[in-house]
Amino acid sequence: MFALVDCNNFYASCERVFQPQWEGKPVVILSNNDGCVIARSNEAKALGIPMGAPAFQYKDIFSRQNIKVFSSNYPLYGDMSSRVMKILETYTPDIEIYSIDEAFLQFKGFEHFDLDAQGRAMKKQVQQWTGIPVSVGIAPTKGLAKIANKIAKKYNDKTGGVYLMATDEQRIKALKWTAVKDIWGIGRQHAKRLEQQGVKTAYDFSNLPDSWIRKHMSVLELRLKKDLLGLSYIQLEDTQPAKKSIATTRSFRSTLSHFWEVEERIATYATSCAEKLRQQKSSCSALMVFVRSNPHKEGSEQYRNSCVVTLPYATDSSIILSQYATFGLKNIFKTGIDYKKAGVILMGLSPSNERQLNLFHADQNKHDPLMQTIDRLHRRFGPHRIKLGNQDLNKTWKMRQEHLSPRFTTELSDVIRVYSHNK
Repeated sequence: MFALVDCNNFYASCERVFQPQWEGKPVVILSNNDGCVIARSNEAKALGIPMGAPAFQYKDIFSRQNIKVFSSNYPLYGDMSSRVMKILETYTPDIEIYSIDEAFLQFKGFEHFDLDAQGRAMKKQVQQWTGIPVSVGIAPTKGLAKIANKIAKKYNDKTGGVYLMATDEQRIKALKWTAVKDIWGIGRQHAKRLEQQGVKTAYDFSNLPDSWIRKHMSVLELRLKKDLLGLSYIQLEDTQPAKKSIATTRSFRSTLSHFWEVEERIATYATSCAEKLRQQKSSCSALMVFVRSNPHKEGSEQYRNSCVVTLPYATDSSIILSQYATFGLKNIFKTGIDYKKAGVILMGLSPSNERQLNLFHADQNKHDPLMQTIDRLHRRFGPHRIKLGNQDLNKTWKMRQEHLSPRFTTELSDVIRVYSHNK
């Protein structure tokens, strides 16, 4: 049996743990630079706030509806996620962290256990130890566990946030309840094609011939069909797969027109990408640099361009990546443009311990000890303590985060203070 544990409205729940005055009130979380809505509480959803709503367009609505707005606080969310996952790991060693707020658990050898009671114990412990509410769906396969979780969350009053799909009758009823567009792993285009074929529900999909799925879809959807039939074809992934590309892209707080200004941004983005690269123990063999003007500024010249730079050898060095990213920027920079956004994307990733060496570059590993030292210092004393010479040494560039809450669990200065008064 598999369980899917999903944190309810995770970002909003993290904020409410340390600021309970917002419990039961509408809350929205904004993306980087406070651009758009990326998370909503149930109360905000009920008020009709859509996902992806541009913050500047909804500013008056937020005020009028008394909606509490938070800037995304990823250090807090990441730490709270880690706490939840560590609790779940105590219930079974077979766990796959699917996303920041979801995890699959497999219960091998639990045939004589009451899995419904196990699910309720997980939910209660996570709530008590972290303050995060979760929903738990339990079923014979991962695909069915996804549907069971939706049922647990949708009918929380009846299920108590935990739903065990134990019988074939429950499985069929759940498949008939689930629209084809809501099946885990079925994308928008596939959903349209299936609906055109008269496939309206997950039950209809599970009854399609294998030959039709092979011809019009892929082996992944065939495995999903088997999963929906109660045959476990989709197994847990032991580890999180390494990213195939790493990107740092940002909109500037104000437009930049000088090369040295954009160069500083590109160097900072390349350094940020390099740090992420080293975290997953990878190196890259190519990078892309792009720039873009402000498309919403009327009367200004519009310009966007990109450049792919192939590196002479795979590397994870901040110095090398910054150097070649700057070289790419020189090839696409155009004077007289008010730039609003830029970014660096690392490509051609491979494990650092398997990277191909270049016969004509004997010093390609010379930065490894320096990068390891910088990473250790940043882990101990915090980020941005050491910078490259082409970065702004006197200023830490920050995103627009006008509604940022304290980092209650990851920053000592933000830890909650409790005062006692002697009577």
